[in-house]
Amino acid sequence: MSLHFRHRFAPFESPSWSRIAKPESKLNRTTRDFFREEVDVSELPKNKNRKTDLKIQYQKVLEFSLTVSLVLLIAAFQVARYVSLAPPETRVSEVTIQVTDIPPTEQRIHTPQRPPLPSVPIPTLEESVPEDVTIEPTELNLDLTTVPPPPPPNEEDDDIFGAKYFVPYDEPPAPIGGMAAIHKHLVYPELARRAGIEAMVVVAVLVGVDGTVLKTRILKSSGTQVGFEEAAISAIRQVKWKPAKQRDQAKKVWVSIPVKFQLRDRGPVSLR
Repeated sequence: MSLHFRHRFAPFESPSWSRIAKPESKLNRTTRDFFREEVDVSELPKNKNRKTDLKIQYQKVLEFSLTVSLVLLIAAFQVARYVSLAPPETRVSEVTIQVTDIPPTEQRIHTPQRPPLPSVPIPTLEESVPEDVTIEPTELNLDLTTVPPPPPPNEEDDDIFGAKYFVPYDEPPAPIGGMAAIHKHLVYPELARRAGIEAMVVVAVLVGVDGTVLKTRILKSSGTQVGFEEAAISAIRQVKWKPAKQRDQAKKVWVSIPVKFQLRDRGPVSLR
């Protein structure tokens, strides 16, 4: 016998199935007849026990549960009035600390002793006393002619940057046009150019109140004899100068000008 999944089994002896208008299937009738022969339907209990029926005891159980819950809740609020929830007090024992003044420890500073110096033998008198030497008498022929007094010192030979020639000023003298003006008139010595010699010359220049060069002097020479000094002095004398000023008044002042000769594209003159 095969069963279809859409077939339903009707309960045994159920009066409700008789009200269904749909006719009972052959499978249901066969199944009911089979179980009817095996089980006696008359022996099955028709009514439930009232003691075990939960639907009958539902109302009583619900009322009893609500009553117990309310009683416990009210009792909890009443008990909370007499129960203190504050934390227990902890007693702190007093601790006495004694402070004792300890005197500072004296530290002795030991200075290292100098090592003894090596002894130097001192010559005795016997070793240092020279022997007696006999000196023969000599005659001196002195020419007591009158010697002319030395010439008076030349002011130009004095130190040009000493206290005698020091003149305070607010603005130092400078060439008009800067060092480029000196470079314009500077001629590199031909002999030095051929030999590839470079040098630097420091020239002292006395600039007058009108801006003219009164005196020149070589403070530092090149150490060669190829004409660096002459070329530097010639270029400096051809330049017009701006005199030094002190409170808007022109002053005659010495100034040193370094002139550097270099065989480069940037030019033979540079100012340090």
